[in-house]
Amino acid sequence: MKSSYELYLSLKKMGYLKEKRDEFWWPNSGSFEVVVGAILTQQTKWQKVEKSLANLEGKLSLEKLASIDLKELQSLIKPSGFYNTKAKYIKGLCKSILEEFGSFESFKDEVSREWLLSQRGIGQESADSILCYACYRAVFVVDSYTDRLLRAFGYEFESYDEIQEWMQRGILENVNESELHKVYARFHGKIVEFAKDFVKGKKVDIEELKLNLLSFS
Repeated sequence: MKSSYELYLSLKKMGYLKEKRDEFWWPNSGSFEVVVGAILTQQTKWQKVEKSLANLEGKLSLEKLASIDLKELQSLIKPSGFYNTKAKYIKGLCKSILEEFGSFESFKDEVSREWLLSQRGIGQESADSILCYACYRAVFVVDSYTDRLLRAFGYEFESYDEIQEWMQRGILENVNESELHKVYARFHGKIVEFAKDFVKGKKVDIEELKLNLLSFS
């Protein structure tokens, strides 16, 4: 595998994305829900996040979560785990967004990666998830599945940024600029769906990964 574009094409030929989802893969993309989901999904499975989001029905707005009682929020998001900490992060981020941008729509247009990374509880993956799936920016989200998959092919990178740069470069060289955002968004989704089929816990079936990917290159 010489570039991320080859990986993208291989996954596409294998039928990924297989799940029928949002056009940009993340459920309800472009909405405030993505911001909350990006925090809730830290160190937990998406199925648990969905339970928390269902509990938040009627309260999923920037203004409501900025002013919600902290203990009530903790109770509502309990299915996602680490609920005491995540509730503080969500409420704090909502208050910061209102103070800095005034509204979610302004936030979508004006927020920078640097600003997001300066907020408590927002790391690189969470920041890029918000930028890609809530703000519709052309950013590729790197997660642990991406790292494991690349290692299966013998690639080793020293940082998140190095992986991201390599993944984006292969797409940039082969995809029209107007399509970048959707390709990045769906590419990340393809990797997640593939990993669910071929990555079990911390173990990666390297030979099966190579067989299933290289045969389509």
